[in-house]
Amino acid sequence: MARWLMLAGLVLLGIGLLLHVAPGLFNWFGRLPGDIRIDGERGKILIPITSMVIVSVVLTVLFNLFRR
Repeated sequence: MARWLMLAGLVLLGIGLLLHVAPGLFNWFGRLPGDIRIDGERGKILIPITSMVIVSVVLTVLFNLFRR
């Protein structure tokens, strides 16, 4: 369990560093066709359906590649 928590922390650290160095890298997230975006006077709502499907497929492929 501790090994998985350390690995998860390192992955989050890597993502944070990547976002810090290249903030425009994930500009596509939430702006794809199929993502729901509602802008109102008091705020906005973002429901990234298509973006999350793409992330899910990529993570599934990566996990299956490393698992074998």
